[in-house]
Amino acid sequence: MNMKSRRRITNTIIFILLLIGAVFMIGPLLWMLSTSLKDKQDVFALPPVWIPNPFQFGKYKEIWEAGPLLSGIKNSVIIAVSVTVVGTFTSSLAAFAFAKLKFPAKNKIFLLMLSSLMIPYPAVMIPQFFMFSKLGWVDTLLPLIVPGLFGNIVMIFFLRQYLSSVPNAIIEAAKIDGSSYFRLYSSITFPLIKPAVAAQLILWFMGIWNDYLSPIIYLNSPEKQTLQLVIANFNATYAIQTDYPLIMAASIIALLPMLIIFLVFQKQIIESVAISGVKG
Repeated sequence: MNMKSRRRITNTIIFILLLIGAVFMIGPLLWMLSTSLKDKQDVFALPPVWIPNPFQFGKYKEIWEAGPLLSGIKNSVIIAVSVTVVGTFTSSLAAFAFAKLKFPAKNKIFLLMLSSLMIPYPAVMIPQFFMFSKLGWVDTLLPLIVPGLFGNIVMIFFLRQYLSSVPNAIIEAAKIDGSSYFRLYSSITFPLIKPAVAAQLILWFMGIWNDYLSPIIYLNSPEKQTLQLVIANFNATYAIQTDYPLIMAASIIALLPMLIIFLVFQKQIIESVAISGVKG
């Protein structure tokens, strides 16, 4: 068997394995979409009904009346957008400072910041709650927004490593031309790290959008709850009634922003992965 035939067989095997993996990954999403368009009795039908006949879109109308879904979406959007936009700006500024500027104890401060990643969230959860409680922020969105405005340690680390490969000569040349530090960041540094910023932004947005633990700690009022808490309440209420089409319809609504974000930023994400692979 020549080299060309071996390569063809290898590529075929890899394609089949990836196809099987794709089925396992996409299958649950397709089942969720299919279930949201079924009658209740079709959910447990054997053999499984993948294509509803007829399609039932009533649950997508019913979810808006079954709970505070609209306020949940609004609260999640306010938290996720404000934290990721402002936090990405501050994180990229910090990454630029740690990567390209010189100041006393820079490496020690950076290592101290990274060491905070080793502290598990349950260890700081109660002290944070007491602190925010004394400030009167419980049952508001502030505990979920304010800490993230100061940046994300993982994003700072990733962008700092990404910037380490940018030649210092570019920064020094701009300094000689009289550029301020902020101009160095905005005109030179940020355009170079756009793909990395996009990749980290979408991961951070997904983490905030899907967060359940922090909102359930601080939010009590139904009108202040995030989308994940609203869906959890749907699950607790309607799973007993075996109304899984309604639960799946709410889950589809919660999934749509993630899909939109990925479609908008997929070029930057792929570019970031490709560049990271080339840099090794």
